[in-house]
Amino acid sequence: EMILASSEFALPRSSSEKSFLYDIVANGRNGIDVDKFDYIARDCRACGLGCNFEFQRLMETMRVLDDEICYRAKDYLTIHKLFATRADLYRTVYTHPKVKAIELMVVDALVLANDYLQISSSIQDPAEYWKLDDSIIKTIETSPCPELKEARELILRIRRRNLYQACLYQLLFFL
Repeated sequence: EMILASSEFALPRSSSEKSFLYDIVANGRNGIDVDKFDYIARDCRACGLGCNFEFQRLMETMRVLDDEICYRAKDYLTIHKLFATRADLYRTVYTHPKVKAIELMVVDALVLANDYLQISSSIQDPAEYWKLDDSIIKTIETSPCPELKEARELILRIRRRNLYQACLYQLLFFL
């Protein structure tokens, strides 16, 4: 409910009291939320980039006023750094042609493996959906099943950095 709160798929809120709680995970009002704090810090660290915004500072000084999470005016630079870092990640990492090629190859591998592993059947069942993590790639990669041969070959191509080329050129054209 809290994750979907700011999306077009928002469910009716269970309580109008303390509605600011819905802005903690996915803040549709201003985009400042713990999900963003988490993935920006994680992705900067994983890519070896410096993360020059201090989300801890915002967490320590934020206050709830009139049922809205508010920040001190003097923290505007920290908030600016949050969005500047996010923009840098999009420009240099998330939309990088090789990253996009890998994403497309992973999707293709999952589609190829779906009939055998029934991946899409987990989407409607939260108890099963949460289990869909990176381990499914390892399952495809290590399975000897002939039904997963094509999917396994795609994962192997990713490991060897033998990436889709046509999409690289198309992505470069659009960037």
